[in-house]
Amino acid sequence: MRKSTGLLLILIGIAVALVAYFQFYLGEKEDEVNTEVKELVAKYNKSCPLNIQEGIRLDSVTLPQERTVQYNLTLLKVVKETAEISVIQEEIRKSLLSTAKANPGLQVFRENDYSLVYSYSDKKKVFLFTVKILPDQYK
Repeated sequence: MRKSTGLLLILIGIAVALVAYFQFYLGEKEDEVNTEVKELVAKYNKSCPLNIQEGIRLDSVTLPQERTVQYNLTLLKVVKETAEISVIQEEIRKSLLSTAKANPGLQVFRENDYSLVYSYSDKKKVFLFTVKILPDQYK
């Protein structure tokens, strides 16, 4: 009985040690990813505002929640009152989805299951819509 109790305690000790080791290792990796993402966002913001395509300007990039990156953009040729918002939103959503799957600049986000949020405003800075792309949509 004492041998089995001793063996059980040793096994529990080994299990606890392994859990502690992996928690430390994974926590360290998480910190590295967070640092890399923060540096990438800061780099993007240094370049803003940036015309990324004809009629589309990137104004800023933020990290509003854990594992979420948000791009704040302006549609330079759109005015909310006269635009067909739902049509524009659907076309942009399709384009963003294919870009999220292939763009090498988004690799760190893909590898770490980030949600990608794109918030659009018109040329008068009036909010238009948001497109959210989840990891299971771009993998």
